[in-house]
Amino acid sequence: MTTNTKIKDSELTSSDESNCDEITYRTPPMTISQKVQFWSEDTVITRTDEIAQEVAIALVYNGISHVVMMASPFDLSDLALGFSLSEGIIKHTREIHDICITHQPLGIEVNIEIASGPMSALKLQRRNMTGRTGCGLCGAESLQQAVRPLAKMDVSKAPRINHKAIQTAVINLNKHQPLQQITGAVHGAAWCDLQGNILKIKEDVGRHNALDKLIGAMYDQAKSGKESSNTLPVDLSQGFALISSRASYEMVTKASRAGITLLVAVSAPTALAINLAKQANLTLVGFARNGRHTIYT
Repeated sequence: MTTNTKIKDSELTSSDESNCDEITYRTPPMTISQKVQFWSEDTVITRTDEIAQEVAIALVYNGISHVVMMASPFDLSDLALGFSLSEGIIKHTREIHDICITHQPLGIEVNIEIASGPMSALKLQRRNMTGRTGCGLCGAESLQQAVRPLAKMDVSKAPRINHKAIQTAVINLNKHQPLQQITGAVHGAAWCDLQGNILKIKEDVGRHNALDKLIGAMYDQAKSGKESSNTLPVDLSQGFALISSRASYEMVTKASRAGITLLVAVSAPTALAINLAKQANLTLVGFARNGRHTIYT
């Protein structure tokens, strides 16, 4: 997979195989500074706060716009790859040929070149599209399509619940979220090892986006120097995912499609999320806070 991000800083990359033009654009900052009036204990002071950016991101597959979402304007290659996998648009990373990111005045366009097979399936799905919500009933026109069944994962090597590891990860989550510490406005999705050490984390204003970014980063073989495939640089049986949000059915679906067998959420799961987790053989933990957590499946 060739990724070419058109930006005007040290992250600028290029490739002879890429269809991206040689034009550079400045990436929007992660935050903006805003003067505010702060009230505390009957006292008002003027101070400067850092505000998280929320930018319109258009995902375009082979020249056809598929969805526009609001997201944090960074790690967009990871977002594109993770979304493509977790939404079932592609089944293998090798089906993505190129990702080209163009920064425009009204937002950012992420052009994703995919193989002909998944593109044909996507076009068929788009014919059924009557609308799109930000959280994912993409192309659904019936109840059967809205909640698609999940395949049962092989859990023979799935990690067992380690209460101490979960607590270690939960306690350390905030210190691994620098943007959240500054703004208080973003979610985090982390990959943790069996001891609860946070090995990788992604942040975004949207909880779905943060998880997609994490999935994309974990599957991005370009970073590991390996041939694009679904062979991960990390062993999914040797860790778990931790999310700073509730566990909705979309989060369970995305985790399951990525092959994650243990999902820990800081807040509550929904009933549908629990049912889908059971269906997929995914272990779901919720209300993971300092000193407590609840196991649902």
